[in-house]
Amino acid sequence: MIGIDEVGRGAWAGPLLVVAARDIGLLPEGLNDSKVLSKAKREKIMPLIQQSCDLGEGWVTAKEVDTIGLTAAMELAVSRALQALSALPHEQIIMDGHINYCSSDYTNVTAVIDADASYPIVSAASIYAKVIRDNHMTELAQTIPGYGFEKHVGYGTKLHMEGLARLGVSQVHRLSYKPVAKFV
Repeated sequence: MIGIDEVGRGAWAGPLLVVAARDIGLLPEGLNDSKVLSKAKREKIMPLIQQSCDLGEGWVTAKEVDTIGLTAAMELAVSRALQALSALPHEQIIMDGHINYCSSDYTNVTAVIDADASYPIVSAASIYAKVIRDNHMTELAQTIPGYGFEKHVGYGTKLHMEGLARLGVSQVHRLSYKPVAKFV
């Protein structure tokens, strides 16, 4: 079974990341929706996920999101993740959410609301995606300082809004998002 989850869909800055995970061994204990686990718990479980799963990452840049829109960006990210995983068309896929973003090439897909809390393989994808993207945003904070990316990882917060007001937009901001657009 393959589990799919995303992180960064609603972020004002940074990439969208979709992860497809396939269980290849015994999944670790303690898997859950990444949003309910502490950062320390996610970091601790991450190596166990990497040992027990094949993982495919589907990255879509902020510029791509602006160019093609969020729905097409989700489809592209899912496609990239499944290609990176070398997913087969008939494999069972559980996708977090209520929309199936897989292409029609994949014939055994079920979209499940809160799958990241109820299917361990989707939880694994959720945790892996969150850790990888959060680390990416922390690295961006070093090269693009002043926005607080290391704290809010690109999501809309007061700190982020203050950074935009002070510095304007950066090359990793989503200009098509209304809160960001007013600073262009």
